[in-house]
Amino acid sequence: MRGIGTIDPGWGITPVRVAMGLIVFLAGWGKLTGEGGIAGVAEGFRAMGIPLPGVAAPFVVILEVVGGLLLLAGLAARWVGLVFALQFAYISFLLKLPTDGWDGARFDVLLLAGSLLLFLAGAGRLSVDEVWLERDRRPGAGGGRRAV
Repeated sequence: MRGIGTIDPGWGITPVRVAMGLIVFLAGWGKLTGEGGIAGVAEGFRAMGIPLPGVAAPFVVILEVVGGLLLLAGLAARWVGLVFALQFAYISFLLKLPTDGWDGARFDVLLLAGSLLLFLAGAGRLSVDEVWLERDRRPGAGGGRRAV
């Protein structure tokens, strides 16, 4: 992927990762600390028809809190992006679109797109993954860093 001039395209992925990390962390934190806590989330899931709400609720809360923090740090962003892509595909296409239509699903579809971006492109710049995993691996590149 080419950037504009000498600007690495990874800089464009970084704000998507940070925004998604904040959104999902705060959503999970709200579920964890809100009125009713995880039991209230499970009851809400039961009302929406989500299978195994007693298992799904703690899983989703942990995923959103821990996954959000991982995205903020840029650690394991591809894997976290994959898990969030599965979550938001389920929310978008099986829960929101059939009951709420496009207006109710558009935010979740946007988060699905961001999750797919992270899964396919990685964490972007200013991330733990970029330092440890996403260095230029082209043959003969010597593992050096990409241009800023």
